[in-house]
Amino acid sequence: MKRLIIHAKEVAIIKGQSVDTARKLLRTIRDACGKASRKSITIKEFCEYEDLDYEEVFNMINQISSVSNKTST
Repeated sequence: MKRLIIHAKEVAIIKGQSVDTARKLLRTIRDACGKASRKSITIKEFCEYEDLDYEEVFNMINQISSVSNKTST
């Protein structure tokens, strides 16, 4: 099953930040989305807020290589 939620450790890797800074960013996104403090942030919400390509981030988080999705000829 594919994950739809993003965690602070993944945000830290994607953004090249510390985990603490990533947690602050997730709190900011949560506030911007009007979510309660313990609600999760989806990959889509993160990508929209950061203006990142959803498919690329989704695949990276779910460890899917875009090459493996292509059929060989």
